[in-house]
Amino acid sequence: MADSEMTAIVCRAPKDYRVERVQRPSAARNELVIRIAACGICASDCKCWSGAKMFWGGPNPWVKAPVIPGHEFFGYVEELGEGAQEHFGVQKGDRVIAEQIVPCAKCRYCKSGEYWMCEVHNIFGFQREVADGGMAEYMRFPPTAIVHKIPDGISLEDAAIIEPLACAIHTVNRGDIQLSDVVVIAGAGPLGLMMTQVAHLKTPKKLVVIDLVEERLALAREYGADITINPKTDDALETIRSITDRYGCDVYIETTGAPAGVTQGLELIRKLGRFVEFSVFGADTTVDWSIIGDRKELDVRGAHLGPYCYPIAIDLLARGLVTSKGIVTHGFTLEEWDEAIAVANSLDSIKVLLKPK
Repeated sequence: MADSEMTAIVCRAPKDYRVERVQRPSAARNELVIRIAACGICASDCKCWSGAKMFWGGPNPWVKAPVIPGHEFFGYVEELGEGAQEHFGVQKGDRVIAEQIVPCAKCRYCKSGEYWMCEVHNIFGFQREVADGGMAEYMRFPPTAIVHKIPDGISLEDAAIIEPLACAIHTVNRGDIQLSDVVVIAGAGPLGLMMTQVAHLKTPKKLVVIDLVEERLALAREYGADITINPKTDDALETIRSITDRYGCDVYIETTGAPAGVTQGLELIRKLGRFVEFSVFGADTTVDWSIIGDRKELDVRGAHLGPYCYPIAIDLLARGLVTSKGIVTHGFTLEEWDEAIAVANSLDSIKVLLKPK
């Protein structure tokens, strides 16, 4: 029957993503099926599409194709399996989102509340063992999914950035920003621009954003950056030294996805500073690690996913303290996938959404 199928993007191999008709998911006990309203294309989706080693390399590649990609999704509850209404606390028609990771609920990290570091580490859109992703008309939430309701007052575009905004909040929190801090955010892509908005709410002494694209730096200033730096025309090191009595910044958040963002940060940050690494890299990064210990004794912190931050993201959007305006730049249907990934993989866009018909 026609209604037993749906349109979806199917990842089969690097640069082999196809628009296909596939079986529509159904909900078993304690499961949901949602009708997708929108699904963003993440920088990690672009790197996965292009064949980056971290997704496809090694004996146990992270991506297990074929799989429907997409982890920046939200939608409407379409079907409730037996017990799912009580299990998730939702009803048919509710607008909902699930966190991007599907915890196993059994490993040491899940049992200790550190579920975002789950040892099994199934993430929607990369492995089909638990569930496909959101680049489709419908998707299934398994029983261990972490589900949140989205208030009606939040726009489609704002709802579509809840997942990356949660990641941005977690990253900024990892920086432990203080009122006296000079904070540098390197990279003004979608995540960097959301981090700028969140870091501005922390009211540091100075908030600095670095990027190579002037239009993105202009947005960063709108979002609260005190100073913006374009390394093509500005001397980043001299600028940071001039506002820090020559010491360097207190917090450096790396979200460029380029190795140069790491080496730049190690130069700009002061001794005993806090270096937060968020990016997913498409190439190896090589640095002189002695600067971390012997020369500066840095506090280097990773930031992964958005644990415990989805409710905060939803609240900030509901209160109008963070916005997608200026960040969400393009929308395409599933059938327009080839154009969508090309635009998402270019500097012509910031955030691209897929919107099923």
